[in-house]
Amino acid sequence: MSETADLRINDQSYALKVITGSENEQAVDISLLRKQSKFITFDDGYGNTGACESSVTFIDGDKGILRYRGYDIA
Repeated sequence: MSETADLRINDQSYALKVITGSENEQAVDISLLRKQSKFITFDDGYGNTGACESSVTFIDGDKGILRYRGYDIA
């Protein structure tokens, strides 16, 4: 069974899928949140938002990390 993160808004609870990235970082999949709850998220500057899912690349712009299949290509 996959992991979930529980989000509670007022008296409603939403189970959101947890996904693991290429460097074992974990993320909460909010792709169904709007459909389920009518809420959206706000992430000023997109500092905590993954734009896509990739099993071969990893990017951390703040740290200057860019990897392809585990190899540094920055």
